[in-house]
Amino acid sequence: MSHIVEIKTEVRNEAAVQAACSRLNLPAATQGTFQLYSSEETGLGIELPHWKYPVVANTETGQLRYDNYEGRWGAEEFLDQFLQGYAVEAARIEARRKGHSVTEQRLDNGSIKLTVSMSGGAA
Repeated sequence: MSHIVEIKTEVRNEAAVQAACSRLNLPAATQGTFQLYSSEETGLGIELPHWKYPVVANTETGQLRYDNYEGRWGAEEFLDQFLQGYAVEAARIEARRKGHSVTEQRLDNGSIKLTVSMSGGAA
């Protein structure tokens, strides 16, 4: 049986953040307090390519804080790639935690199709 799922991404899983960083060949995220243009933010700092300031994930609230000056200090496409990688890794971690297997297929439009196979019968 097939199910279509839409995911609203909240960044709460540190292991998935690290896996997304690895997937995208980014430096590992680090815990700390980070200076953005006009504020300091505490959480997991994620360094995106060609971004002036890090993206900071508060894993308690699931929210991201960043300052890319409407794209002048960092292209949104890199944030989108990170969020896609995070969503894939978070889904993969959760599925495996529940004993399911996961296969991944990159589609021509850039999206990623995950297939979660449940063992032991219908869901």
